[in-house]
Amino acid sequence: MKKPMIMMMVLMLVAIFFAGQGIVMHTKVSTEEAKFHQLQSNYFTLAKVEREAASTGSELNQNLVQIQNYPSELLRLKLVGVGKILTGIFVLLFGILIALIMMPMRLGKIIKENKNQ
Repeated sequence: MKKPMIMMMVLMLVAIFFAGQGIVMHTKVSTEEAKFHQLQSNYFTLAKVEREAASTGSELNQNLVQIQNYPSELLRLKLVGVGKILTGIFVLLFGILIALIMMPMRLGKIIKENKNQ
């Protein structure tokens, strides 16, 4: 009796864990987008000549590299976040399926025990 309940609790905790991770990733997206837009506005307000004259390894070039890498990082946060939320939902639905499969078996076992008494 205890093993199925422990298994169901573990499945629910795993589902909540994955969904929670996905939600945290999605909440990071808005703050990261704000940083990205701020970085872009700071970089592109400078004159084009000044941006192109920046030496290799300078802070200006590092900002450009960050600007170029931000879209892929935002995409990763969004897609992996959705994937984790969907994984959590799948695990929860799998747990519900197991419970629905176990119910008729348990009910049959209880009825069989009552008939034998």
